[in-house]
Order: sequence, then structure tokens, then C-alpha cells
Amino acid sequence: MKFNINQQDLQQALNYCQGVIEKRSTLPILSNILLDANNSNLTITATDLDLIFIHQIKNVEILEPGRTTTTSSIMYDIIRKFTSGKKINLSLKDESKLQVESEKSLFNLNCINASEFPLTDENFNQNEFSIKSKQLLKLLNKCKFSVSNDETRHYLSGIYLHQTEVEDKIYLTAAATDSHRMSISKVRLENKIEFEPIILPKKTIFQLCSLLDNYDGEVKVSNAKSKIKFELDNSILISKLIDGKFPNYIQVIPKNNQKKLELDLKLFLDSVDRVASVSLDKKDGVKFNLSKDTLNLSVNNTNSGDGKESLNVSFDHELEISFNSRYLIDVASQLDGEKIEVYFNDTGSPALIKDPGDFDSIYVVMPMKG
Repeated sequence: MKFNINQQDLQQALNYCQGVIEKRSTLPILSNILLDANNSNLTITATDLDLIFIHQIKNVEILEPGRTTTTSSIMYDIIRKFTSGKKINLSLKDESKLQVESEKSLFNLNCINASEFPLTDENFNQNEFSIKSKQLLKLLNKCKFSVSNDETRHYLSGIYLHQTEVEDKIYLTAAATDSHRMSISKVRLENKIEFEPIILPKKTIFQLCSLLDNYDGEVKVSNAKSKIKFELDNSILISKLIDGKFPNYIQVIPKNNQKKLELDLKLFLDSVDRVASVSLDKKDGVKFNLSKDTLNLSVNNTNSGDGKESLNVSFDHELEISFNSRYLIDVASQLDGEKIEVYFNDTGSPALIKDPGDFDSIYVVMPMKG
């Protein structure tokens, strides 16, 4: 195997692989990436057995086709320290050494034979649909912060993706909750699709987001029984799904929250962030003291002190309620509009947050007790 490649192309591909490969792997081969040079394409594959990432770099100058595997983190570290945009020559000297050369640098990296790399043949059914990358990214971004970190309830540690129908319009809907807060977002689909409801694991979500951030185009989605495949122009991501039943989230959405608070989004975000700074661990709730057209925010921490701030808002009732500041900041950071709308019922009931700039996303946040 022998080929020449541009530094930036290789660095970007290896950067994506870093997100897939586990830092501490029991099997040495899982720390490696598979390099396959053939037909003027270099295909790079990384896996942790739950997630498979395949990236193709086109128009590579291949002098001798071949394949091998080498440690991903070391190769990435070397490649990113080479001069940007320069040519890199890679050649397999023998079974166990890959020579990497650029300008005046020369490295010989240890290899494991490509035949040991765990490749599975996936038989994905024909139930394939396409979605614009920015739409899929929107669904993931608006929900990923609500995904649970609780290992015991594995069915909450992902985003629930499913097809819904509202007034004869078809949507792809995403929902996530950690039982303290919930995000729901949907995007309109032109036609009904063949798509079974799935729960997408956290690691897959973050890997997919980093791919979609740098990609503008169609994404082809197809799911087999317990796996899902996302195809971009030059990348494929195949992931196992979370086995479990996602709770009926519709019944959690507050139905009779009539007290509407409306205020400027940026002012709100900055205010909550400032006031919460007095509490180191962000465990102390931000207390909302609401009266007509005034919101008083306060945080009180026994060890470090207290902070207060007041905002002019649009509100017609009186209410005291406390929230975890982190939850509010997470939600507010994802809103698109100039304003934020919060609907309350009473001190002990969850609040409903809406984004005037995006009617297809809603958030529910539980208040803090005490």
C-alpha cells in the first residue's frame, strides 16, 4: 500500500474518528482505524462495535492499493501537527509498519493486520428516506441537552425519533427527557415515510452532530431491526439503537398553563447566567419572584453569598417559583427568536417554554422544590 494525500483532508477524517473510538479499549484493534486505499479513494473506518464510522476521501493519488490498521489517536496527533495543506506520503513498509512522511518528518507507526478489524455486513432494508442535513441537525441540537445521564434508565439516554401526524401534516419528531426537563422538536416531511420509532444513543447523537455541522446536503436514513444508518456525501454512520420503550411524553406536556411570561431572550439568558454565578455547583435554584411586568431573579448560596437582578417583562400575575439555572440556560441557548415565552400554572407545576421564532419546538422544565 502506498499513497499521497492532502494534510487537511486526512486531518478532518481522523478528527471524526476520534469521536467514535473509545479512549480505553480492551481490544487493541478497536483503538485502530482501518485504512483502505483503492481506486483513487481512501476509505477510513473506525468502530467501537456499537458505532461504525466510514469516511471516504476521493481523488487520492494511489501508487499501490492495499489496506492496514494503525492507532487512531497517535496518527491523528501526528497528522494535525504537520503543516496545514501539505502533501503526506503514506506507505506500508511491511505487515507491521506504516511509514508516514511529510516535508522533513518521517514516522514509522505500528500496524495490526487489516484482517483482524471487525467489519460487519449490514443488511439495511429499503426503508430509506432523505432529510436535509440542517433539519436533522436542528432536531438533534434542540433535544440533545435533555438526554438523561442516568444509566439505570437506559431508555431515556437517547433521543426518541418517530413520525407524527398533526392536522394531515407529516412530521419527523424528536423528544428527549431526563425526567427533570424535556425537549420536543419536529420538522415537516413532504411525504409519509416507512420509519419505525427508534431511540438514538447519546454517543451517536454527538458524532452525528459533528458530521452535520460541516455538511450541507441530503442525509439518507435507513433502519434495520436494531441499527440505523445515516449516509452523507462522503461519510456513513451506522449505529446500534437503544432497546427499550420511550415513555409517553405527550401526557407530560402541561395543558393548562395560562400565566404567560414574555421577555427578551438575550436579557433573560445573560441575567440567569450572571445571577447563577454566585452558586459554584449550580445546584442552588434561581428563584423567580414575579409580579406585574417585573421579574426578580435571586440565588442564595450559604457558602458563597447571594445575588439579585430584576428585569422588565410582560406578565399579569403574581408567582414565586424556582428552577435549576443550568436547565434554563440550556433551553434558552437553543431558541431562535428574539424573545422567550414561559407559561406557568403554579409554584409546584412544570413550566412550558416556547420559542416565538420556532413554533415546532417546545420545552418543559420542572421547578425545584423548597
